[in-house]
Amino acid sequence: MGLKDRILNRGNDTPPHLSPADAVPDMSIKNRFNNLLNRGPDSAPVIKTADLSSVEAEFQEITRKLEHERQSREGIGRFLKHPLQVLTEKPVNILIVCIPLALIVFIGGLIFCVRSYGMQVIFKSTVVDDFAVLAVLIAIVPVAFLDLKEQWRISSLENGLPNFFRDLAGMNDSGMTLPNAVHLVAAAEYGALTPHIRKLDNEMSWGVGFVEALYRFGKSLGTPLADRSVDLIAKASKAGGDVSEVLRAAAKDTYEVVNLQQERSNNMMIYVIIVLVSFAVFLFVIAILVTSFLSTMATAGATAVASGAKGFGGIIDIFVYKRLFSHAAMLQGFFSGLVAGQMGEARFVSGLKYSAMMLLIAWITFRFFM
Repeated sequence: MGLKDRILNRGNDTPPHLSPADAVPDMSIKNRFNNLLNRGPDSAPVIKTADLSSVEAEFQEITRKLEHERQSREGIGRFLKHPLQVLTEKPVNILIVCIPLALIVFIGGLIFCVRSYGMQVIFKSTVVDDFAVLAVLIAIVPVAFLDLKEQWRISSLENGLPNFFRDLAGMNDSGMTLPNAVHLVAAAEYGALTPHIRKLDNEMSWGVGFVEALYRFGKSLGTPLADRSVDLIAKASKAGGDVSEVLRAAAKDTYEVVNLQQERSNNMMIYVIIVLVSFAVFLFVIAILVTSFLSTMATAGATAVASGAKGFGGIIDIFVYKRLFSHAAMLQGFFSGLVAGQMGEARFVSGLKYSAMMLLIAWITFRFFM
């Protein structure tokens, strides 16, 4: 009987020493655990349709937000989010606003003059010329101002780079690590470069690696010379070579480049002055022609016509000649400024400041003194 009882008990799910009633709590726990996993006692895990739809909707929402953020960092989205930053980060970007505004001023002024005085105002008045000059100045003056400001910034930053690299090399020779050397150098004064050096020191004090912080430093400066020097120092630091020698080489390179740029600017300044003097001579000759020669010829022609003389040339319209000469002077001033910028700084955009100045001088001369 003992063997028979054991065989019968093995056929049941309960151990031999437990009764079926004692096994009920275990089965109920198993059922509750299966219900918690959303599964039957003998089935695989099942995901509810409502939960799957919720996960898909959440995933699509995250994807949409990421795409919106990506679009806001480039192109028109970035311009709409940070318009002032986009317009001022590069001087030519301001043309996005200046050119449409200049066209609106010129076309609006032209329409106003034609509606007020008729089509003859285009040929018998200089009001249209005034609107044209104003439109050109609106288009080029902001670009010239931002370009001049950017060149001052770049020049000030690059002038401080040789001293900064040289000081880092000296401290590194004394046994200091580069982060410690940067920390000590940040207390010195390097002009416009000082805030960027202190930012570099702060980033390394917050745990950013030297190479990564150095790349951020070069990116914040935003000059080709700084990018080249930073890339050289970062690669030497990664390779584990003598960083002091690399720092000295970078200091010497930046010093030579800055000196060459300054020497070129000084040598070409004489040609810029020649362009400006040529415009002044051109304007002076035209002023003499208009005020002396043309007025005399116009008086003589009118007298000859009144007396009935023939073959003298007839009446001279001084207004037409003055307007023609004014257009010539303004065109001469505008394009001479571009030539001066190309010769002096190897960038015609830098000549827009000369163009604006000479264009304004020509307009004032003919508008108020002739």
